[in-house]
Amino acid sequence: MESHVFGPVPSRRLGMSLGVDLLIPKTCSFNCIYCQVGRTTHHTLRRGRFVNTKEVLRDIQAALRKERKVDYVTLSGSGEPTLASNLGEVIRGIRRLTKSPIAVITNSSLLWRRAVQRDLLGVDLLVPSLDAARTETFRKVNRPVRGLRVEQIVRGLVEFRKRFKGRFWLEVLLVRGVNDSAADLDALRQAIAEIKPDRVQINTVVRPPCESYAKPLSPAALRRIAKRIAEGIPVEVIAPFHGKMSGHAAATRDEVEAMLRRRSCTVADIASSLGIPRVEAAKHADLLVSSGKAQTIRHQKQTYYLIPTK
Repeated sequence: MESHVFGPVPSRRLGMSLGVDLLIPKTCSFNCIYCQVGRTTHHTLRRGRFVNTKEVLRDIQAALRKERKVDYVTLSGSGEPTLASNLGEVIRGIRRLTKSPIAVITNSSLLWRRAVQRDLLGVDLLVPSLDAARTETFRKVNRPVRGLRVEQIVRGLVEFRKRFKGRFWLEVLLVRGVNDSAADLDALRQAIAEIKPDRVQINTVVRPPCESYAKPLSPAALRRIAKRIAEGIPVEVIAPFHGKMSGHAAATRDEVEAMLRRRSCTVADIASSLGIPRVEAAKHADLLVSSGKAQTIRHQKQTYYLIPTK
């Protein structure tokens, strides 16, 4: 039976993050051109119960029993987690299992719904995204479900920020030549001033995107944008992960497979996440490739392993 958890994986924002996936690949309200999971196959705004809550909590409990450092339990995975109608149940269950803080990474598309807001009030950290505040650009970079408007999303972010008592970090992911124009940055700046997040995190394409034309911005360009995108709110360019994972006895091929179903990883990523030697990580990854389950992708002079969505 496939696990509903993956990692802990090294996160540039959250340290070692135990991922929790409540979806079937790839269920999302967006079809972002930069997505590392691949193109959306179930494009929807309709919430549903895609996995069994008890099974998810069982998998989380099993993962937490292993001697691995967990900085956050993070709901993310193979799509938009707020589409899971049992999101609130799972969050409450995690709270009973561990003292580790709970994070949710969301594309913000359903934050205007009161039911989604109620589900998310119990988390410690929300990392919503807003890649564009202009309609035309929003459609180009995020390719949303028909009828979803960026004005709804901004309004939902503003409303939920007023209710939410936890940490609220807004992510902006920029794609060169797509959503980084002066007009787009000015619109984002205005929206950020209305939302008032605790901090803004500027990101760009790092892992292999689903569309080859989605290119990263340079570090210098990101630093320039960070200076102009918000006033009175801390803004940071997300740096590569530099943490080190304490080792454990062994990792199974199933653990590696669970990770590669949710994100593309280098051998170094796999080794760091699971606390195993690189040679063992490479062995598991290469066996998944030779069996036809995984594939390799060259991106930014590195080799990534990924199990594509069907």
